[in-house]
Amino acid sequence: MSGWSGTIIYFVFIFAVFYLVLIRPQQKRQKQHRDLISSLKANDDVITAGGILGTITRVKDNSVWLKVADKVEIEVLKSSIGSLQSDEQK
Repeated sequence: MSGWSGTIIYFVFIFAVFYLVLIRPQQKRQKQHRDLISSLKANDDVITAGGILGTITRVKDNSVWLKVADKVEIEVLKSSIGSLQSDEQK
């Protein structure tokens, strides 16, 4: 019996380490991204996942309109917004 209990404890330990190192940080990043997407509003400066810099002009249900140059606006999915542009990046 002691062999089985040692094996079980080993697998529980491996799962706990796996959870703490891989699963938990990923869940935290996903929650932060969901919060970012839900808080988007007009005049926010954003960076898309593809690296496009722009200013939000309109917000729709699943997409936003970005002003990327004078008289140039593009529509992108909200899920493609990677981050808000900080003052240092401007």
